[in-house]
Amino acid sequence: MVHPSRAIRGRTSRLLDGRKILIGVSGSIAAIEVPKIVRELIRHGAEVRAVMTSEAIRIVSPEAIEFATGHPPVLKLSGGVEHVTLLGPGEGRADLYLIAPATANTIAKIAHGIDDTAVTSCASVALGGGVPIVLAPAMHSLMGQNPAVVESLEKLRAWGVELLFGPSVEGEAKIASPEDIAAAVLHRLATGPWKGARVTVVGGASREPIDAVRSITNQSSGATAVALATQAFYRGADVELWAGALEVAVPGWIPVRRWRGVSDLLALAHQRRNELRRSVAVLVPAALSDFTLEPRAGKIASRGTDRLTLTLVRAPKVLPELRRLAPAPTRLVAYKLLAGEGADALEKEGRRLAEEVGADWVVANDVSAVGQAEANVLVLPREGGRRWIRGPKAEIAGKLLDDLGRELMDLSSGPAPPGELKSRRPRAHPRRSAGRRARRRSVPG
Repeated sequence: MVHPSRAIRGRTSRLLDGRKILIGVSGSIAAIEVPKIVRELIRHGAEVRAVMTSEAIRIVSPEAIEFATGHPPVLKLSGGVEHVTLLGPGEGRADLYLIAPATANTIAKIAHGIDDTAVTSCASVALGGGVPIVLAPAMHSLMGQNPAVVESLEKLRAWGVELLFGPSVEGEAKIASPEDIAAAVLHRLATGPWKGARVTVVGGASREPIDAVRSITNQSSGATAVALATQAFYRGADVELWAGALEVAVPGWIPVRRWRGVSDLLALAHQRRNELRRSVAVLVPAALSDFTLEPRAGKIASRGTDRLTLTLVRAPKVLPELRRLAPAPTRLVAYKLLAGEGADALEKEGRRLAEEVGADWVVANDVSAVGQAEANVLVLPREGGRRWIRGPKAEIAGKLLDDLGRELMDLSSGPAPPGELKSRRPRAHPRRSAGRRARRRSVPG
């Protein structure tokens, strides 16, 4: 019979396939969240093992951790030198050490080189051997303000340890959510063309004001934009989401810049022109208004008004300006939305858009997908080829980024078979940003 931990492996993504993660569990009440954290990592394909302190065992049973990971946890070090076999050089070494939850006590011990638990001894080996460490604190917020804890956290940060804080609720600095922790691990372990690259995603609906309280808008949930930003972050990118009106939540680890109407978006583009130029890709699934109007001051009175005439004028075009502000080799990916048209019309209008605005790729789809969990999109590289991608929007976003990433890496040369995407041989991008840019809050509390 397949162990439950294997049955769920890779259900969300395969981005952590072949990756080994060791999780260190210390004695916070937040340890009850560890099985959920482990399972979230496994759903992305990871192999997870655990070490526990004696205090953690009082809160969550070793059997629960074994159920979650599929492996018995290490409770104390033995002649098997588990801290070395799990994190030292050689076959089977973990790719990352995640300490979640990390108590004030464990944090202080690691910062001062005290190795009196399996968790802290593993930290010493990881620090000495260059294994990445992600640390998720959980404690009362006043403990987080203790100068000794603040000093220890800053010391660990200076040593390259990534600190991942959750929300502060009712005086408690909560552990980060399983989804946030998995995102941090994915981002830290990412490899490939998106690692350290700047990506700008423009999404949501524009709202053109009629008066102080009313507006005209286009249909868009913003789900595609959020999926693209999320999947790019998972792949190691330094992502920024420019968001109009959204109907979906944005993960807290994605930086967001808000805009309302087309004029606001253009102003934002000029304000962020340097960031646009440094982007390896600008993806624009936004529902942008083609028409706007001169808003009236205050609120238009509705009492006694049976009919209201609005005069619409053509709005300025955003995509050509984005192309001008972010010239090649930045890849501009535009989206084309039609209503009730067939495949031929989608391709025709998509290629027309590419020529008009200078987009490198166009993604064409039908309005019926707006607000739905799944979609069926036609991907059109400007230099030829086409591909249909169908499925959940997160899956579509991941496949699109993988295809575009292959173009960025120039993994394929020459013509592709008929019906398949053709990959160009782009110049290396001179403006790729280096290093990790994951935004993290400061000391809890």
